[in-house]
Amino acid sequence: MNELPFLLSASALSELESILLSKKIPEDYGVRLGIKGSGCAGVSYVIGFDTVSKDDKIYQGGKLNFFVAKKHLLYISGLSIDFIDTNEERGFIFEHQSF
Repeated sequence: MNELPFLLSASALSELESILLSKKIPEDYGVRLGIKGSGCAGVSYVIGFDTVSKDDKIYQGGKLNFFVAKKHLLYISGLSIDFIDTNEERGFIFEHQSF
């Protein structure tokens, strides 16, 4: 396994592990990180559960495997992923920063 090319907060990792268990996601699935769009509005980050593809790099964080398509690595490297749960909002927060 490779070292994570992104920062993952403890709350984000905990939420992903919780979703994996509560939704009974199969063992061979991992967390897919990627992007969608790349026009003038920039990129949007996507996160979800998926199986590994032949063009993926595989990383391990906590009990989870993370899959990133090689063509998305440039956008994922240096990404900081957090999870917030307040009265006003709940969800994953993606911020790009340099290591």
